[in-house]
Amino acid sequence: MSTEVETKTVVTVDEKKEIIETSDEKKVIEQEEAEVTAAAAAAAAGEKEAVGKESGKEAKEPIPPPPPRVHKIDFEKDVVYLFQFSRTSVLPSLSPYCLKTETWLRLTGINYQNVDHKMKFKSSKGQLPFVELNGEEIADSAVIMNKLAEHFGIDPDGQLTKEERNSSHALISMIENHLCWVYVYWRSKNTESFLKGFKLSLQHALGSRMPNSILNVIFKWTYSRKGAKKVKAHGLGVHSPEEILQFGKEDLKVLEETLGTNQFYFGGKPSNLDVVAFAHLCQIYFVDSSVPYELRDWMSENCPGLVGLIGRMKERCFPDWDTIVSSLDMNTHLPEEKKEEPPKEPEKEPLVSVEKKEEEEKK
Repeated sequence: MSTEVETKTVVTVDEKKEIIETSDEKKVIEQEEAEVTAAAAAAAAGEKEAVGKESGKEAKEPIPPPPPRVHKIDFEKDVVYLFQFSRTSVLPSLSPYCLKTETWLRLTGINYQNVDHKMKFKSSKGQLPFVELNGEEIADSAVIMNKLAEHFGIDPDGQLTKEERNSSHALISMIENHLCWVYVYWRSKNTESFLKGFKLSLQHALGSRMPNSILNVIFKWTYSRKGAKKVKAHGLGVHSPEEILQFGKEDLKVLEETLGTNQFYFGGKPSNLDVVAFAHLCQIYFVDSSVPYELRDWMSENCPGLVGLIGRMKERCFPDWDTIVSSLDMNTHLPEEKKEEPPKEPEKEPLVSVEKKEEEEKK
């Protein structure tokens, strides 16, 4: 029995070995097949995904960003709607860039309207001025001038030579990036004189019911703080008041000597340089005489050419200047709309005459 048992035991072990070896081979084969199948499936899925992406790219183009929100919905074709600061009792705008844009529009004869928004709106760039044309917003005064010139085919610099264009660019850069900050410094350090010098009513400008006395306090605090920070960030604010004043005088001297005896900077017709110079020089020249301002006095005494340029540009582009500063109306350049008179009610006859008529009828 023992032999049989041993024999049976040996045979059983061998069979088990064969079974184990066979099953191991099967597992390896199955595993390899599974890996090949999975790789093939992954490759196929990858190809489909790639094809899907490529076909999607061909079928769908990237969606452009939505255009800026338009404030003037009922616009007229090719009418420029100008959003700027409110009027003052001294000059049409205390912003040189708003005055620059409106002066350019008037010089070129482009049909435009001011939107009296009481300074509630700003462009997508966070600036004033901006315009809307045919449902599209255009921001920044320089960009506005360039795009409108292209759209309407009007270019005040069209007659300039290459050298004159280069000179114009250099002088405009000096005015807007240096001289401008000289009087912005003065405004930020002398907010009381700034308000008086432009006879500014914040209540009217902001369309607010809050008393001017409270608005003035808020304005002085915020404008002085923000203005000083901007001037310092520009680099001009690190200098002394005397040095900054001298910088302004030197810029004005350059503009005076470049103009010479010409009516305008490049001959008998105003160019973009004349528009920019006018808009910025007005911010200095028209500060009310009741307010002490040394740079204004120096320009009046030493720059007769610039004073003459201001007068010629004012007469040419703002014949309604006095009406603007007295009425503070934003659209004095437009013809007054004729208002339809309401229909008159028929006059009622007095009671006595009615009674007489009734008696006559009875007779």
